[in-house]
Amino acid sequence: MAKIVIMGAGIGGVSLAYELREALSADNDILVVSDSPEFQFVPSNPWVAVDWRKRKDVVIEIEPCLTRKNIGFSSLGVKKVHPQQNQIELNDGSMVDYDYLAIATGPRLAFDEIEGLGPVNGYTESVCHVDHAVSAKEKWDEFVKDPGPVVIGAAQAASCFGPAYEFSFIVDADLRKRKLRHKVPITYITSEPYVGHMGLDGVGDSKSLMESEFRDRHINWITNAKIIKIENGTMTVAECDENGEEKKRHELPFKYSMILPAFTGIDAVREVEGLVNPRGFVVVDDQQRNPTYPNIYAVGVCVAIAPQRPTPVPTGVPKTGYMIESMVAATVKNIRACIAGEQPVAEATWNAICLADMGDTGMAFVALPQIPPRNVTWAKKGKWVHLAKIGFEKYFMRKVRKGDTDPIHEKFILKMLGIEKLK
Repeated sequence: MAKIVIMGAGIGGVSLAYELREALSADNDILVVSDSPEFQFVPSNPWVAVDWRKRKDVVIEIEPCLTRKNIGFSSLGVKKVHPQQNQIELNDGSMVDYDYLAIATGPRLAFDEIEGLGPVNGYTESVCHVDHAVSAKEKWDEFVKDPGPVVIGAAQAASCFGPAYEFSFIVDADLRKRKLRHKVPITYITSEPYVGHMGLDGVGDSKSLMESEFRDRHINWITNAKIIKIENGTMTVAECDENGEEKKRHELPFKYSMILPAFTGIDAVREVEGLVNPRGFVVVDDQQRNPTYPNIYAVGVCVAIAPQRPTPVPTGVPKTGYMIESMVAATVKNIRACIAGEQPVAEATWNAICLADMGDTGMAFVALPQIPPRNVTWAKKGKWVHLAKIGFEKYFMRKVRKGDTDPIHEKFILKMLGIEKLK
């Protein structure tokens, strides 16, 4: 019998728990530890921020779902990982033993790295957490009564760009529905060297597609952007050259702003030597195992992935839904192999599939593999992507409620894209 502890109850953590439960015999214990009693479907947060979804539409009380599958749950959260003792310390000071630990927590949101950034101690909104999206919606309600300039984007060292693009288009669409678009200049700022880069060096013709969409929607953009500071109503941004040196400084006025922050690893692992890189992301090998502590696995955004090549202003590499699903599948196979006394050999594919909503249409991107050079790069636009994103939301929420282990990308998104299988 083995005891497996999973840190995190998001897309990666819940999927891993369900798939481990199906793959392992009942005498193996599985415990999920989260800092929240809820599962939240993060991809829908941009809709929450403009009141296209309510909070209740995108969260699920997760303990009853896990209990039905004979999976333990704690919402105390993890204070510290102690890999030498094969223990985690919970926030109440109690210790939990494990034979195998899987870290699937997602990131720490590094609002503190830029003065004035963030919804708590700053002047910008966020869609990285459902509670931030609810707060953003409240500010949006105030904004539309007296509209003005909007600044949306991603800060330097950000590793998730899709929600910023989505929110730019969703804001544009919502304002057009309200007949207010003519009153609102929108500027998109990003650390990417060009729009459509997305931390992936582009996918297909994503640069031209994104520039065309921004032009059609009268959205201005600044690339190679480094946010210097944010004050109430003003954002100071340095536009850098190809060497990362400042070439122009912008003082951008705003009445509403949503900026995605940089990510780091969570506090519980950031100082654990041998487990994480300097930014606190978990270092893993081809089998999703940490080389120093091979009974520790990691999946999702908390995993350290180095960019293939540097950019003038630092950008990170995103971990998309299909990549997370692939990491989960490999981790399940490898933990099962280890319990059986066999050598773990399964590897995640690390391909990328992204459905980006644009309010009334959308873009789909496929990168095989995620980091170039690639076997396949594919980008398409159409209203069907908007509908597919809605379908993805409904499918995954049902999956969480029912405890299904179906690989959603293989069975749903790939069919929508007309792709039989990814290799």
